[in-house]
Amino acid sequence: MLASRCILAFRPFVVNPRQMVRLGVTSELVHSRVSRKDLSLELKTITSELDTVLSHLKARRASAETLQAAQDIAALASKRSNLIQERDSFLNQRKEASATVGSLMRKKELSEEEQKQLEEAKENSTKASDGATAAETQLEELQAKMDGLLSGIPNLLDDKVPDGDNDSNNEVVSTWGDINALPKELGWREDFEPLWHDDVASGLKGYKSEAAVRISGARFVALSGAVAQLERALAMFFVDLHTTKHGYTEVSVPYVVGRSALEGTSQLPKFQEDLFAITPESHTCNGEDAFLIPTAEVPVTNMHREEVLEESDLPLSYVSFTPCFRAEAGSYGRDTKGLIRTHQFLKVELVKITSADTSDEEHELLTSHAEACLQALKLPYRKVRLCSGDIGFAARHCYDLEVWLAGAKEYREISSCSNTGDFQARRMSLRYRPKSEAGVEGKKPKKEKLKLCHTINGSGLAVGRTLVAILENYQKPDGSVVVPEVLRPYMGGKEIIAVPQ
Repeated sequence: MLASRCILAFRPFVVNPRQMVRLGVTSELVHSRVSRKDLSLELKTITSELDTVLSHLKARRASAETLQAAQDIAALASKRSNLIQERDSFLNQRKEASATVGSLMRKKELSEEEQKQLEEAKENSTKASDGATAAETQLEELQAKMDGLLSGIPNLLDDKVPDGDNDSNNEVVSTWGDINALPKELGWREDFEPLWHDDVASGLKGYKSEAAVRISGARFVALSGAVAQLERALAMFFVDLHTTKHGYTEVSVPYVVGRSALEGTSQLPKFQEDLFAITPESHTCNGEDAFLIPTAEVPVTNMHREEVLEESDLPLSYVSFTPCFRAEAGSYGRDTKGLIRTHQFLKVELVKITSADTSDEEHELLTSHAEACLQALKLPYRKVRLCSGDIGFAARHCYDLEVWLAGAKEYREISSCSNTGDFQARRMSLRYRPKSEAGVEGKKPKKEKLKLCHTINGSGLAVGRTLVAILENYQKPDGSVVVPEVLRPYMGGKEIIAVPQ
């Protein structure tokens, strides 16, 4: 997921009794917005359930432009309906005129009156055809405008999502681990002040920030020696854990994707400023603009775009280890220090493609798999449910896992696990064929209507931020760092990273 989130200042949306008349007596309010129930974000929903959509946009603290876009879609839908009627009327006129022309042309001889009728019918057919073509052209332009507006509207919220302005309103669901356990185990004195991760890595001669800046510019980092080895060990451990214990299939994917792939997972057009674009002169993807991936979620989820899967094959569970590239246009301040927010970083991504019925269950399962990584490393963390003003653009429900950083003395996000429902699948035309119910004896089973898949993604985990957590939580007063037990097989049996002499 891209880190950018819409947190513009709008007051919580409250429906008053007068508005209930428009919404209907059956509308339910959840966290001061209308219940999503089983609605999906599509043109039909915006035109028929505009008040519901607006209540969710206001809950997200969406911009005035986004609110207006939803209302414009509803207004354009009425115009579209009129154009369809106009086009169909012209088509019917052309059909009638063509029938008259055909009938008269079949006659061997025509009277003067019939000849006149023939000419009029031909003229009417031409006018009707031109009218239908003009209406169809307007319809295509109108549809393109509606689709463009729709692409900038975020997903509807799950009823579980609490209302709130920003991350201070997120709901802490659970906590794991004792933040004092490792300090006791590692022998920290009461007066010991743990260092930030970049200072720890520098003390180990493994942090090469200045060299990276000379090579690539600000917010790039190079690591060396045992610190680089520790980063690699983390990635290998995560992939092995997910493939051998959690049932994921490992996939290796391209790091360059086209515009349509990013539109499919909704990074475009909303977050273009956060992407690293490749010049068209250098490379295009099947004629499309090309970009470096912001997360493996993009190529992995798009592997099945425009496919019809069988429900019996779902869920599909994938894990992919890739570098990620983000311009991070909106970040500033202390987040640019160290490894917290860099332009390039490593991540192990989890992606699930599920049926609608198993979506929520698989979201919980994927989140538990990300949690298992932190538990295996004995890193204290908390699980929070993102509020309406902090949740990502495509997500209908999202958990953040926040790891404890002893040096910074705070919890920081290390994984976002999002259920997007059918939001991405609709953009990618990713569907599944439900299992057919057994037919009556002697008859074939009923053929079920295709349904949109649901897509779920999450970091399992962000490798750089996990490295940050280990450097800060496993440091010792003498500057060395203890290697977590589960990583030692990946470090050649090394138990501690000592300060070079």
